[in-house]
Amino acid sequence: MDAVTAALVAAGLAVGDGGAPPAASIPPTGIYAALYFDPGQSLSESLADQRTDFVLSFQVTVVGPTAEKVRWAAQRTRAALHAPLTVAGCTAWRPEELGGPPIQRDDDVSPPLFYLPVQYRLQSTS
Repeated sequence: MDAVTAALVAAGLAVGDGGAPPAASIPPTGIYAALYFDPGQSLSESLADQRTDFVLSFQVTVVGPTAEKVRWAAQRTRAALHAPLTVAGCTAWRPEELGGPPIQRDDDVSPPLFYLPVQYRLQSTS
C-alpha cells in the first residue's frame, strides 16, 4: 500500500487513503487521487502451505474539475504504476489494471467534479 501511494506521489499526484487528501494538500488544479485498498490475501506457494504469496486489490479514483483533467490524471496513474513496485523483502509484479466504469460527473458538490475509478490487482512473493 505504501509503495502504491509513493508511486503516485512521485508522479505528482495528491493522494488520499480512503478518500480525498486533506484540503491543504490538494493542488490549485483540483486534481487528486483517492486510494481504496482491500485487506489483501496471503496465498500458499505450494502444498506445504507456506504463505509467501500475497494478492491485493485496490482502486484509484482520480478526481478533477473537468473530464479532460481526470483523463490526464488517469494516464499519469497508469504511467506511475507501470513499473513493478519496490516492496522491501518482496518481489512484486507490475500492477494489473482491471478497468472500471467511464468518467462520471458529481453534481452533488459545488462546483461539480468529475471522477474515474480504476481498479488494479497487485501480486507479490517473499
